[in-house]
Order: sequence, then structure tokens, then C-alpha cells
Amino acid sequence: MKRVYNFSAGPAVLPEAVLQQAANEMLSYGNSGMSVMEMSHRSKEFQSIIDQAEADLRTLLAIPENYKVLFLQGGATLQFSMVPLNLFQNKEVDFIHTGAWTEKAMEEASRYGKVNVIASSEDRSFTYIPNLDELSFSKDADYVHICQNNTIYGTRFTSLPDTKGKILVSDMSSNILSEPIDVEKFGLIFAGAQKNIGPAGTTIVIIRDDLITKNYLEHTPLMLQYKLHADKGSMYNTPPTYGIYICGLVFKHLLATGGIPAMYERNLKKAALLYDYLDSSNLFHGTVQKADRSLMNVTFKTDSEDLDKQFVTLAKEKGLVNLKGHRSVGGMRASIYNAMPYEGVMALVEFMKEFEREHLS
Repeated sequence: MKRVYNFSAGPAVLPEAVLQQAANEMLSYGNSGMSVMEMSHRSKEFQSIIDQAEADLRTLLAIPENYKVLFLQGGATLQFSMVPLNLFQNKEVDFIHTGAWTEKAMEEASRYGKVNVIASSEDRSFTYIPNLDELSFSKDADYVHICQNNTIYGTRFTSLPDTKGKILVSDMSSNILSEPIDVEKFGLIFAGAQKNIGPAGTTIVIIRDDLITKNYLEHTPLMLQYKLHADKGSMYNTPPTYGIYICGLVFKHLLATGGIPAMYERNLKKAALLYDYLDSSNLFHGTVQKADRSLMNVTFKTDSEDLDKQFVTLAKEKGLVNLKGHRSVGGMRASIYNAMPYEGVMALVEFMKEFEREHLS
């Protein structure tokens, strides 16, 4: 059966070359005679897999030696708990509020301390990124939390706030590996794997060494202590072994196809194709302030909910699937992550043009 163009926000499309290699190795990884799914996480074979995955991720992102890479579970949502539990000293945090994911993170952080919203785009339904030049940070804030790309609303930080020396924590679940980043500007980065890294079930944490301490809040469960996972090489318990294996294949694929700079150029090209059409369309229109448009999640709609529904239904018949917008905002959303080929975006634009001609003629 022919593969569809999958515009899902997550779990999302993976590189076909990675899927094919995983299929080829399903029954036997190398000369092991067993699948990675069956392999002991304490085996030499799996230790090699996780070590190589970390090494390749370090190469891709130029991660400095004074940062640890952790392969965890629980998705980005569990990090909404782990970050304050481990980083709170004054029990206070500053948030730049840009949508559902910062809202959820704020709700969780408020269970352990004080949450300060120092900037927000809620006044315009999170369709823009707040001005980062006029921020006032709280004196006792332990860190500043941002969500760098917002999958639901389709916004993206194109620059970072100057936190005046305070620790910057970023949720990069939907933009990691899509564009160059300077890891040293962050104290901690976390990302669920299921958008640009690999299958759901694996979470990546990149954390500066000095933040891995025993100064976590009292009664923090062992499994939620960064130090424990760092000391045990992400293997305090059985990690998501197969997910880590697939992540490793994705890292190798990215390295083999030009790394992050090349991927960024491809992502810019894909996004420009779709946004240029939206800007010229008389039927469809984007929902985000132009300066803050995401490269990963393109949100758009018509002026009719019925037309939106019809578009999504007919698109699926054309092999363009998962274009329905998030239930909280409606409309459409095309998630064009790293693994979405340019041809997929071309096919979407051509169908949008056809749909527009039929409904405006």
C-alpha cells in the first residue's frame, strides 16, 4: 500500500530510510540473533546503541562536555514536574506564557512553588510571541521557562530572551533538531521524542552539570531525580530501549544528510512554500502573526467551519492525512517536521489550490 503524507502533530512522520532499516533489523540486530525489543538493557549490544545515540546527538547539537544527555520516559509532560522538583531552591519560577504547554507546565510548577507570568500572548489567543525586549524577571526566580515552538497555535520563538543570568529552561519537543541552537544558552532542554526525534515513549533531557544536584525538593521520588538518572547513565531502571534505538537511527540519518544546518534549510524551504501560498490565497489564511510563524506546525483555516471540515475529509481521500487542527482552536494544522518531504508539502499546496478553485469559481 502506498504511504500517505502524514501531517500529524505527533506521533509524527519518521524518515522512510529509518523505518526501512528498523524493519530489516526487526528479527535480528546485527549478529545478536534477536530484536532490540528483546534485548537486555544491560547487554553490551544495547550499551553500544545508547552510547552511540548519545554521541551522535552530541555531534548534531554540538553539546558541550559540561552537559549531560538523559534518555528518560514520561514524555515532556513529566518534565513539567521534574524541572521544578530538581531546580527549585527559592521555589519560584518565571514563565513566558505562549499556550497550552506552558499552561500545563505552570499548573504543575504551582504545586511546588510560586509561578510568575512575566509575559503572555493569551490576550490574542496565543497567535504571537510576546515582546522579549521588555521583560522584568523576578528577583527570586530559580529559572525562566519557555516553550520554544507551540504545536497547537503554530508559533515559534525566533530569538531567545536575555534572562540576565537566570537559568533558561526550554521545552523543545516540537522544534528540536529542526534548526541550529546554541545549547550553552540553556540550563536545561527537554523534548518528547514523538515529533522530530523518534517514537513516542522516549524523552530527551539535556542538562548542565551544575544543575544536577542533590538539592531537589524533599520527597521527590527517586525516578524524578536528574542526579539518579545521570549517575546511572539513563539506566536506573529499564529505559525505553526500542525507542532509544530508533532515535539513534534518526540521529545517524540526520548526520548522513547534512546535519542540522542542511535540515534547517530544507525546513525553511518547506515552510516558505506553504506560507507563500497562504499569503496569496483568497480562501485560506494563516492564523499566526507572520514574524512568529512556526517552521514545524502551520496553522490555517477558511472563514467557514463547514469548509474546514470538508477540506480535511477530501484531503484524507487524497492521501494527505491528519490535517485537522487541534480541538481547542479548530481549523487546520499541517505539521511539517524534519521527516516530511518537500514533495508532501507540494502535494498539500496543489490540493489547496484545487480546493480553492472549486469553491471560489
